[in-house]
Amino acid sequence: MELIGSIIETTLATVMDVLPVAAILLGFQIFVLRQKPRHLHRIIIGLVYVLVGLSFFLVGLEKALFPLGNAMAEQLTAPEFTGQSPAAAIDWRNYVWVYVFAATIGFATTVAEPSLIAVSIKAEEIASGGISAWGLRLAVAIGVGIGVAVGTYRIVSGTPLSLYIMAGYAVVIFQTFRASKMIIPLAYDSGGVTTSTVTVPVLAALGLGLAAAVPGRSPLIDGFGLIAFASVFPIMSVLGYDMAATWLQRRQRSRTKEKADEEDEK
Repeated sequence: MELIGSIIETTLATVMDVLPVAAILLGFQIFVLRQKPRHLHRIIIGLVYVLVGLSFFLVGLEKALFPLGNAMAEQLTAPEFTGQSPAAAIDWRNYVWVYVFAATIGFATTVAEPSLIAVSIKAEEIASGGISAWGLRLAVAIGVGIGVAVGTYRIVSGTPLSLYIMAGYAVVIFQTFRASKMIIPLAYDSGGVTTSTVTVPVLAALGLGLAAAVPGRSPLIDGFGLIAFASVFPIMSVLGYDMAATWLQRRQRSRTKEKADEEDEK
């Protein structure tokens, strides 16, 4: 009965969140554009699918993924697992498995992020094959994985969040001047779409659970901030991927030109 009540409550909350968006879209279509929506029955069926899917997904997060994140953080930071004495000064090297877990869970949740999947598919369609949907998803996921691992190190070490964020965006600004113009807007959007339905609850649970489990850390001060890492590092990874690909292309063209010149001399 508790599960049924949770499903009903979550469904009602989802309806209240989604219906205003649907009302705005239909309102503009009818009253501003003065056109009847095409395939109205498909739109209604799709809206029902969205409501049902989101409701069950949110219940699954609350009942499974959120507790799992807390449990994993507690188990990976347990003194009998890390060898870290509660009375001794914290040694970040005792929490290597925390960083590995953070990187893998950040990568996995990003690959499964619906908003990133949607953006990557649209990017591949518009670019006419110039951008691979899977390549973009992997580049973003690698960035999130590295970012979350660095974020968990920050929680363990207790260093200020502002230093990491300022350094990260300094790198992004430098990369922006070096990357191709085509990839810059997509890279910035990629940093935003990662912090959505799947990634945010899992990272929030991991950060809060880790801050509560590590001695001397405050969940309020240290527990939050992982999502910021998951936003800036994908921008760096996508821009870095573009810079590396551009450099390889230039190198390949240079080698091809050198071979052609050698053949002409012969």
